[in-house]
Amino acid sequence: MKLADYLPVYRLRLRTERLELRLPDLDDLVALADQAAAGIHDPDFMPFVVPWTECEPVERGRRTLQHQMGVIAGITPERWMLPLVVIHDGEIVGMQEVGAADIKVTREATTGSWLGRAHHGQGIGTEMRAAVLDFVFTGLGADFALSASFEGNGPSEGVSRKLGYRADGIDHKVLNGVRRQDNRWRLSREDWEAHRKHEVAIEGLDAAALAMLGLGEAEQSER
Repeated sequence: MKLADYLPVYRLRLRTERLELRLPDLDDLVALADQAAAGIHDPDFMPFVVPWTECEPVERGRRTLQHQMGVIAGITPERWMLPLVVIHDGEIVGMQEVGAADIKVTREATTGSWLGRAHHGQGIGTEMRAAVLDFVFTGLGADFALSASFEGNGPSEGVSRKLGYRADGIDHKVLNGVRRQDNRWRLSREDWEAHRKHEVAIEGLDAAALAMLGLGEAEQSER
C-alpha cells in the first residue's frame, strides 16, 4: 500500500502555466520550513491572525512543520483543510491552503496562503490562488470562495480584487493587544468565471478523494 491509498487526497495535483500544487511529503515540508525560516513578510506588518512568524528562523520552520502535519492529520469529510505546497521551477516557494466545513451543504470553501519573500512580486500569489479557485469551483462544484486580509495588506487585497472577489464585510481581531480590522472577501461562481485567466489542470480528484472531502457520487453528478 502507498500513502495515497490511505489518504487519497495525496493523489491530487493542480497545475497551471508555471506552478504545481500538491500535499507535501516530509521532504516537501522541510523545504517549506526553509522558506518560512528565510522570511515570509515585512517584519513591520503582521498579516496573520495568529502571529506564528514572530520567532527565530529555526522555530518558525519548526512551527511550519508541526502545523502542516497537524492540519493533514485532522482532515475529515465534515471539516478539512488542504495545505498545498506551491512548486515553481522545481522549488517549493510557499503554501496555498484551501478548506471547507460541510461543503456538500454550504457549497463554499475558504483559502489562505503565504509565499517566501524571495518570490514576491512575480505574480505567483495570483496564479496559485487561481489554481485552488479552479479546484473549488470546477473540481468541487462550490458556489462561493471566501478569503480575508487585514486592513493594509495591499498585495493580498490586490490578488482578491484581480480574481473577482467582492468586499463581504469586516471583522475585528485582537493581535498583540491591538484591534485589527480583518476585511472579508467573497467570490461567486459567476464572478470567478468572468475574471478567469489561468488554465488549471486538476489531477487525482477521483471518487475516493471526493469522499474524503465530504463529496460523494451524488454530489459530483450534480456538477
